[in-house]
Amino acid sequence: MSDIPFSLDQLRILKAIADEGSFKRAADSLFVSQPAISLQIQNLEKQLAVPLFDRGGRKAQLTEAGNLLLAYGEKIITLCQETCRAIEDLQNLQGGTLIVGASQTTGTYLLPRMIGLFHQKYPYVSVQLQVHSTRRTSWAVANGQVDLAIIGGEVPLELQDILEIIPYAQDELALIIPPNHPFAEQETIAKDDLYSLNYITLDSQSTIRKVLDQVLSRCEINTSELKVEMELNSIEAIKNAVQSGLGASFVSVTAIEKELKMGIIHRAHIEGIEIQRTLSVIVNSNRYRSKAAEAFIKEILPQFSSDNYMSSLEQLSKKEKPFLDKSVEISNDEL
Repeated sequence: MSDIPFSLDQLRILKAIADEGSFKRAADSLFVSQPAISLQIQNLEKQLAVPLFDRGGRKAQLTEAGNLLLAYGEKIITLCQETCRAIEDLQNLQGGTLIVGASQTTGTYLLPRMIGLFHQKYPYVSVQLQVHSTRRTSWAVANGQVDLAIIGGEVPLELQDILEIIPYAQDELALIIPPNHPFAEQETIAKDDLYSLNYITLDSQSTIRKVLDQVLSRCEINTSELKVEMELNSIEAIKNAVQSGLGASFVSVTAIEKELKMGIIHRAHIEGIEIQRTLSVIVNSNRYRSKAAEAFIKEILPQFSSDNYMSSLEQLSKKEKPFLDKSVEISNDEL
C-alpha cells in the first residue's frame, strides 16, 4: 500500500475544498486549520507530480487532474463508507446508519413519519434524510451515497437501466383556496372554473411543477391557460400565501392535513376529476444493501404503500443483496 500516492484523509480534504469552494471554508467544515489543509494539498500535489488547483482565481478551481482525482476519490470514499456500514451490520441493527433520499414533498411531509416509526423500532440506528430534486436524488442512489429514496418525479433516462424503480403509492394533488373564497361555499367546482382562479406555484423549472403540469394535462386541463400570478420556492410558502388570500394552488394532500383540520385553507373538489401522481421507491440493486435498509423496506414502507403496489414491494424485499457494488460513472454535475 505504500506505493499509493494519496491517503483517504487527503481525498476527503480535496472533496471538502471542491464542495466548499475555498480552502478556508473547507478547513472550517473539517474543523482543522487552513494551513493544515494547504500543507496536505501541497504534499498531495508533490506526491502526484501534478497541480490539482488553479490558484490564479479567487475561488479554488480544480485542474483537469484535480477533477479526475475528485471523481475517483468520490467512489473511494463511498466504498469506504459502505465497508463501514457492512461491518456495522454485524452488530445486528444495534448501530449503523441508514441514508434515505427524497424529493421535496415526500421528504418534508411523508419521510419524517416513516423515519419516526423506524427510530422507535431501531433506536440505535442513525438515520439521515437527504431532500433534493428527483434528479440529484436519483444520482445519489445510483452512486451509493443514499440507500433508497422515495420520489415523485421521473428518474433521469440515463439511470433507468441502473436503478430499480418500484411504483409505491398514489399521491393525490388537491386544489387549495382561501377559506373566504366564493368557491369555498360550493361542494364541488367545475373544471372550467379552474381558469378563473389566480395561481401560486413553484418555479417552472422545479420537478414538482413539471410533474404537476403533466398530471393536469392528462386530466385535460390546459395549463397554459391557467393564470399564474406568483412563483414561490417552497410548499410552505405557497400554503401561507393561499392562507393569506393571495391565490389558489395545487399541492399534495399529505402537505395540508394540519391546515385543513385548522380550517385556515379550503380544499376545493373538482367535479369528475381526481388528480394523482405516482410515488416510486428507487434503489440500486447492484450495491450492498445494509440490514437497516432491508428493515426499512420490509417493515416501514409497506405501512404507507398503496395495496395495488404491495406485490412489487414484496419482490424487492426478497431480492438478495450483493456484497460489493458495481459502480456507475459519477456525474460531477449531480454531486
